[in-house]
Amino acid sequence: MATSLTSHRPALAITLKLSAICLFSIMSALIKATADDVPPGEAVFFRSFFAIPVILVWIAARGELRSGLVAQRPIVHFWRGLIGTSAMGLTFSGLGLLPLPEVTAIGYATPILTLILAAVMLGERIRMIRLSAVAIGLVGVLIMLWPRLGGTTSGQGAATLGAFLILGATSLRALVQIHIRKMVETERTSAIVFYFSATAAGLALLTMPFGWVVPRGETLALLILAGLIGGGAQILVTSSYRFGPASMLAPYEYASMLFAILIGYVWFKEVPTLIMLSGAALVIAGNILVIWREHQLGLERSRARAVSDPKA
Repeated sequence: MATSLTSHRPALAITLKLSAICLFSIMSALIKATADDVPPGEAVFFRSFFAIPVILVWIAARGELRSGLVAQRPIVHFWRGLIGTSAMGLTFSGLGLLPLPEVTAIGYATPILTLILAAVMLGERIRMIRLSAVAIGLVGVLIMLWPRLGGTTSGQGAATLGAFLILGATSLRALVQIHIRKMVETERTSAIVFYFSATAAGLALLTMPFGWVVPRGETLALLILAGLIGGGAQILVTSSYRFGPASMLAPYEYASMLFAILIGYVWFKEVPTLIMLSGAALVIAGNILVIWREHQLGLERSRARAVSDPKA
């Protein structure tokens, strides 16, 4: 019974992952479409609050409504929620100032920054291949940010601010990844997903004194839809890892650029620049190098276990 829930079904895993990426791209576009009408804190609330019913239905369908919501260490959920909510708020702020493909491209720096933080905070060793990947990725980030540096016009200044907001959000998401590595040792996935949305919705309410508005009908519908879609996307991406390893699914993350370019062009008339695409290509190359190295290390560990196991 348990093995069927974690079986290796690559086609299903890839389908779930790509579906999640598509939904996350649509959710980002919905938030971007409302950026001129509602402040980021209010958008965070709708994104988080309306994801909760979707997540609860998913947990109930898995038969984990009682056991799945037990938090062994509530404080770690709070810190995950605080850091993740801050990242979401910065992202939503940046979405109103930058083209969707550019927001997506800068976000690709998360795995590179996670490697750096893992070395600093967890003491993980970064050898030459990983160090090269970090260097390639950081050069790509610099290329993407370069046109935004030193902007003097009001429009360019806003875009520069947006780029640094997204870079800040990317850094916080990397910190979240480090935090989750420790959380999964004691906490269930369903609890991590649920309490993040609940904490984010609660923290977002604290921004109410800073200019919340009563959204008009169309804007309200887009915000609610963003929350529902975001909750569904969380479930799909979580489910994908039950049918395929992370190393296999990681490269499909970059399909988000195709979705972002398509949605950005059709909805917002945004056309990505050659410089932005060049920088994104370098960041993706760095990430793929990390994925390849992790795969090689996994094979080496498997061979070492096979040699040391007398039953093998």
